[in-house]
Amino acid sequence: MTDSRTLLIRCDTSVAIGTGHAMRCLALAQAWQDAGGKTVFAMAQSTTAMEKRLQREGMRVARLQAEPGSSDDAKETIALAQRIQPSWVVVDGYIFEAEYQASLKGAGLKVLFIDDNGHAAHYSADLVLNQNAHANVGLYRSREPSTVILLGPHYALLRREFTAWRRWKREIPAVARNVLVTMGGSDPDNFTRTAVDGLRGVRDRLRIRVLVGGSNPHIASLEELGADETNSIQLIRDATDMPEQMSWADLAVAGAGAACLEMCLMALPALLIDLAENQTPIANEFSRRGTAYHLGSSKTVIPDRIEAETRRLLVSVVERSVMAQRGRELVDGTGAARVVRKLLVS
Repeated sequence: MTDSRTLLIRCDTSVAIGTGHAMRCLALAQAWQDAGGKTVFAMAQSTTAMEKRLQREGMRVARLQAEPGSSDDAKETIALAQRIQPSWVVVDGYIFEAEYQASLKGAGLKVLFIDDNGHAAHYSADLVLNQNAHANVGLYRSREPSTVILLGPHYALLRREFTAWRRWKREIPAVARNVLVTMGGSDPDNFTRTAVDGLRGVRDRLRIRVLVGGSNPHIASLEELGADETNSIQLIRDATDMPEQMSWADLAVAGAGAACLEMCLMALPALLIDLAENQTPIANEFSRRGTAYHLGSSKTVIPDRIEAETRRLLVSVVERSVMAQRGRELVDGTGAARVVRKLLVS
């Protein structure tokens, strides 16, 4: 590792943005720690829950004042980097465009750019990482000759807590009963409630666990679900044991965010809903590969559809078995360590 042994990560989190960018950066930061380094998160927007999580992990949070993604943001990030002298600057977020990368590179920084859908017009970072199953070279035709791209779930950024589960084997019951609902860290449109309303219609002795992120603005209303004794619904707030929650479940109803890769490792069959447009290609590709079933957009999926597809999967042991097997074949849980090794030799 270079002399500074520091990774500077520029990402944000909020109710609107969600927590996905920060959580996958956390996974990378943990792998960097495991290699002997330390990490500073530079954030213009954050939530109390996320900052506390990062601090518990032994990571420092530096607050930025500039408009996120702006030229002033780039200048402030460069100034911070010049003070702490990081080995690499990691940038993750849809607001960071070609100009942002060019500014950091122009300041002599080594840049890893984490991407999902090729949203920037041009890529000049040293490394571009797209961990998604739909990642392909065509998304990055406009890039510098020196830019190296890392594509696919081979580089999936899963947090340290999943490492111990790499060799765990899921038992597939003939009839599924345990259903996990998870819509990410914020869920501003409260699709969690829509999903639970659909599952309530199944009424086949389901045991339902609802995971609510610490940045969810609807926590108060969702807590009523757990208080409803007529349904077997358990509400878990800001879960820190995601592998255990996924191992408990036979089936998930989930947003098509970063949890998709976690569910693949955990061989957890899932019904996916894209909660934002950038999740649509992710959900489509997982569905095409047979690791999950894409229900559609949160803007159009209704409780009746969730009920019908859940009923079908509960009794389809063959389909759930195929989903579990294909998910495990896609993600092996060592992607973050692979990325760190690339950083160390680049």
